[in-house]
Amino acid sequence: MQKMVVRFRRGAKACGDYPLTMKKPLILLATAITAHADTILVEAESFKTHGGWSLDTQFIESMGSPYLLAHGLGEPVKDATTTVQLKPGKWRVWVRTMDWVARWKAPGTPGKFQLLVDGNPLAETFGTKGASWDWQDGGTFESKGATTLALRDLTGFAGRCDAILLSNDPAFTPPSMKDSNDMNAPFRLKLAGLPETPADGGKFDLVVVGGGYGGTAAAISAARMGCKVALIQNRAVLGGNGSSEIRVWAKGGIRRGLYPQIGEIVEEFQDTASLSPGTYEEFGDDKKEKVVRAEPNISLFFNEHVTGVEKKGASIAAVSSLNTKSGARTRFEGKFFCDATGHAFVGYLAGADHTIREEDHLGMSNMWRWQETDSPKKFPETPWALALKMDDFPYPRRFHAEWFWESGFNKHPIIGLEDTRDWNFRAVFGAWNAMKNGDGRDKHPNAKLEWIAYIGGPRESRQLLGDVILTHEDIASKKPFPDGTVPTTWDIDLHYPKEQYAKGEAEKDPFISKAVFDKSVDRKHGYPVPYRCFYSRNVPNLFMAGRNVSVTHEALGTVRVMKTGGMIGEVVGKAASIAIKNQCTPREIFERYYPELQELMKQPGAARRKTVQDPIALPAGYTPLPPEKDGSEQGPAGIDVKKLPGIALDDSQAKLTGKWSGGHGLEGYHGAGYQFRGPKETGSARFEFTIKDAGIYEVRVAHQPHANRATNTPVSVESAEGKKALTVNQRVAAPDNGFVSLGKFRFEPGKPAVVTIGDGSADGNIHADAVQLLPAK
Repeated sequence: MQKMVVRFRRGAKACGDYPLTMKKPLILLATAITAHADTILVEAESFKTHGGWSLDTQFIESMGSPYLLAHGLGEPVKDATTTVQLKPGKWRVWVRTMDWVARWKAPGTPGKFQLLVDGNPLAETFGTKGASWDWQDGGTFESKGATTLALRDLTGFAGRCDAILLSNDPAFTPPSMKDSNDMNAPFRLKLAGLPETPADGGKFDLVVVGGGYGGTAAAISAARMGCKVALIQNRAVLGGNGSSEIRVWAKGGIRRGLYPQIGEIVEEFQDTASLSPGTYEEFGDDKKEKVVRAEPNISLFFNEHVTGVEKKGASIAAVSSLNTKSGARTRFEGKFFCDATGHAFVGYLAGADHTIREEDHLGMSNMWRWQETDSPKKFPETPWALALKMDDFPYPRRFHAEWFWESGFNKHPIIGLEDTRDWNFRAVFGAWNAMKNGDGRDKHPNAKLEWIAYIGGPRESRQLLGDVILTHEDIASKKPFPDGTVPTTWDIDLHYPKEQYAKGEAEKDPFISKAVFDKSVDRKHGYPVPYRCFYSRNVPNLFMAGRNVSVTHEALGTVRVMKTGGMIGEVVGKAASIAIKNQCTPREIFERYYPELQELMKQPGAARRKTVQDPIALPAGYTPLPPEKDGSEQGPAGIDVKKLPGIALDDSQAKLTGKWSGGHGLEGYHGAGYQFRGPKETGSARFEFTIKDAGIYEVRVAHQPHANRATNTPVSVESAEGKKALTVNQRVAAPDNGFVSLGKFRFEPGKPAVVTIGDGSADGNIHADAVQLLPAK
């Protein structure tokens, strides 16, 4: 018998030493394998068929492994199955799992599932014990040889299984894996029977880790400029937060500013979503993959999660990855690396200087959708969810719950993410229970849950530090940098818990957020973000793209949106080609070769060369892209109020009180957009006119209709005749070129001439766009 000591690590601390006795162990992968061992580890993610179980890879850093999740929205999912060849006789089984609501001492065990052996369920029900990941003893069974294992979900409510441990050694007891987050734990590696040396994944000019907008654009850009590129993604789709798995629509103005060609690559693969979250099809996973696979210089690696970094001196020599389905390790060697992981995994492992806010940071969203059907739909009671009533959450209008279903503001932004996701689950299912079984049941008999994102959409974790750390002050003062590149056009958009819904169990951990905007950014032309924010200041061959670039918390509020991150990737890809061509570091590009980067940033996105030494050419039949419709980032330019007859004021000229948000999604607005506020918010938009000529004027107010607008928006008119209160139905289209007439009033110089929108409550969102006074005929 072979004896070894297994050391488990959580971060840099050893959690304990455990003796382990076994014979020639190995892992069971997707096909049946003969076991010549007394102890066998079967990773759930390596089951031959996953059935209806989903592969969850987002918490490897906190619990140590990918796992299978039964995400059935209250309906049990189909079995996951595999086959293992065992020695005949008695075997004992353990399953690594958890009761995912036990950390809150919530009643019930929603994540229940069974393990079936040759079609027969073991007596133990799993997912019912323990508030953290560990082995749950399943008892014994008799094997006759070839043995079929199946995971059978019992609820459809997020049951989860990491691994199954089998032993025919009566003296064997597995070491505790409670909260173990070491993805390279010796225990698992020994049982895997995998080579100590990872497989060779190849040598590349640029290794891009992370397949969101930043990483995808970086890979395409570098490949088109002649680099041999590896694009490593730990999911089976590209797009990150902008994929069908998370469904955040891509925002940020492109193709403008100093280098209007930057953004053309992003435009090739960006989504076409009409809502966030929209439908699966709108996010174009296949389109993104097709664009990448069309590049001969890119090798695309799906389902690979980087877990290790090799260094040569201060530089990165290679990264190693874990295949999230098979457990196999692969090594990728590169001259340069781009960390586009969002969480800055590569930079962190390489010892790159970075910051992290463990509290008071942006949260993570799990958005959801529902639908109306033609017949009644039942939904099981959820006593383990948050106990919510209809007034405890914002109603999911237009059949979708948006970005503000966000929590985790004061949990660790990486280690605490599973806790945040599960808390979001409790909030969503609590809200849906209120709609189906609570005080909203009379209005939702035919309603059905359509989709909930089980992959969360995080906004902030680590920031890798470059030679420039962009700040709010830089942006607000429009500080010019000599290496300004990507135009960031999104308002500085920071999220905080919304006090209105922070009550009851949610008081300490709110699940609904609000956005607070700083209007310092030039939304039309954008603020040029310095190139020196896109490489590490202490790891000489490391670039970064996406939301983990070198900015402060406040500056992240503008650069974090996906199209902006994608443009950063475009610049990084071009810079990498210069670094390869001139055998220089990213820093030396700024110091010695920046004019060359400027020239590349002026090239169309379709421009390409076979190698970095070849001349740049455009594809045959290339047609230049038409210019952007206008210069406005947040939306097309609206109607100019100065060109309207009479006296007209735009919402930008109104005096706002209370909490208003800017919008541009409803077409037909005036100026740069419009303002709106929720029905439970307070505040008004006061339009104050200067009257030169006394007379009778027709008062007209503009709005753009929408189903979530109020039917009784309060509007008041102050004139020489006094003050009159009215209401406007903003849910229907305004009858006269976007305007509604409030009637005729007498106005005189020196007397009040004021129209106020929203000074009162309403049954929907209140909309303020433009107000017009027309001399009466």
